[in-house]
Amino acid sequence: MKEKIIMLGNEAIARGVYEAGVKVSSAYPGTPSTEISEYLSKYSEVYTEWAPNEKVATEVAFGASFAGVRSLACMKHVGLNVASDPLYTFSYTGVNGGAVIVVADDPGLASSQNEQDTRMIARASHIPVIEPSDSMEAKEFVKFAYELSEKYDTPVILRTTTKLSHSQSIVELCDRVEVSDKDYNRDVRKYVMMPASAIGRHLVVEARDNKIAEDGCNFPINKMQILDKKIGFITSGIAYQYVKEVCPKASVLKLGLVNPLPKKLIEEFIAQVDTVYVFEELEPVIEEQVRSWGYDVKGKELFTRQGEYSANMLKKALFGTNDVVFEKKDSPNRPPILCPGCPHRSVFSVLNKLKIHAAGDIGCYTLGAVAPLGVIDSTLCMGASISTLHGIEKARGKDFIKNWVAVIGDSTFLHTGINSLIGLVYNKATGTVLILDNRTTGMTGHQEHAATGKTLKGEDTNAIDLEVLCKAVGVKNVLTIDAFDIKSLEKAIKESVNGDELTVIIAKAPCALLKGQKFPFKCVCDTEKCKKCGMCLKIGCPAITKQADGTVKIDESMCNGCGLCKSYCKFDAINKVEK
Repeated sequence: MKEKIIMLGNEAIARGVYEAGVKVSSAYPGTPSTEISEYLSKYSEVYTEWAPNEKVATEVAFGASFAGVRSLACMKHVGLNVASDPLYTFSYTGVNGGAVIVVADDPGLASSQNEQDTRMIARASHIPVIEPSDSMEAKEFVKFAYELSEKYDTPVILRTTTKLSHSQSIVELCDRVEVSDKDYNRDVRKYVMMPASAIGRHLVVEARDNKIAEDGCNFPINKMQILDKKIGFITSGIAYQYVKEVCPKASVLKLGLVNPLPKKLIEEFIAQVDTVYVFEELEPVIEEQVRSWGYDVKGKELFTRQGEYSANMLKKALFGTNDVVFEKKDSPNRPPILCPGCPHRSVFSVLNKLKIHAAGDIGCYTLGAVAPLGVIDSTLCMGASISTLHGIEKARGKDFIKNWVAVIGDSTFLHTGINSLIGLVYNKATGTVLILDNRTTGMTGHQEHAATGKTLKGEDTNAIDLEVLCKAVGVKNVLTIDAFDIKSLEKAIKESVNGDELTVIIAKAPCALLKGQKFPFKCVCDTEKCKKCGMCLKIGCPAITKQADGTVKIDESMCNGCGLCKSYCKFDAINKVEK
């Protein structure tokens, strides 16, 4: 009997990659996809790495496939935007060894800046998409994706969502299948996408779409269950679980293949059911295609395009009842906030004091937008802070940006920020760029990157020196300052924003939550010396609270002893002592 264990969706995907005989995996961390690569790195048979960004990860997967082995790239939905450049052409070239791109969508915006739907990009790029509904399917669908990839000469997207990535169910383990490397044969018309080649390959892609749509009617990942013929659902992914929970007697067509759609199978289902609902999270991708075929189905007029679906939502939409399947209890509101001892808080406190605006980026430092620090004015996408600052300067002039800076993290800087900095150097910008170097990819759970000196597997490697890199692209003024040295930071920022040259300030201090961090000190408040001025409260540290009498108290269990509050106390009421 095969072993059965409970696995997270992401863990199950990693297991499926292992069992499928994959040899090369490249990824950039991004919630909710991050754990796939972390779990996969535990299998010695698979080469795994963190790439600088998702475009590079996809190109690495292409290269490995091109060389004849099964390959993988992993990312979250917004990462697919970065990877779109190679993706659209990868569709044209096709594969040698099987290639799968796992993309995790984030309905409900648990940790993202938008709610885009990967299926929309897949349709535009002519990439097949399959979507599992639980952890066991996640594992098995991965293996099917590689078969699909090699049979139809195409990269395949495995689409998952936050709920599937981070929920658990039973998985049956299988042995790894060692897949023979495919022979490499030079083929310019297939792999060199100059116009003459691409014209021919476009025709191949169209024929492939039609073939997969036709054959997909018999794919085992699509399941039709005819029960009560009065009501039926066309659904996929995690949404299927809610349908079965709320309407267990309804007829259901569960699509594992969601692009291209198996048209004949869908038509067969519709012919047997009186009323058909299309129940899909986010965009009406399936619904609009079915309607275009002339079928009257119910969909987004009942079910929202926004957020995660749930059994409660489905029941209320269908039956108008508040008799919810699971009652959601109200919980106290906890606003997002930087952790105690976070070096970003120190930098933001200086910017706040100087009344300086910051063009922000993607990472923990986005939290600098909220009170009481309130310095981040924009957040667009990875690497955008530097380009945004450049646009502001070119639009309004040098004097306007004398109270502006760009703020970006170390991992994000290496992701796409470096390109923006090159743009500033090349186009004679004079702004101030703050790289908040906390020695990790923080918001996604402390992954290594090219400047940490460790690989995904924890091996020692070359570490990119950010200061040397910035100088190498032409920035003459580059300073590295301890993020908690607020006097030096204040002096450097003042000089930089009032100067006439491009300056990069690297504010360096490790994330307080990094493994191995030791905190030998704590901060304590002498209430007799406390003047109740509130300066220490302005930094927004959750370890500091105001008492009824106006004095402050520092929670010893939360305090990391960074000393930032002490730096702002003019009356020596706060002391840094050994724990």
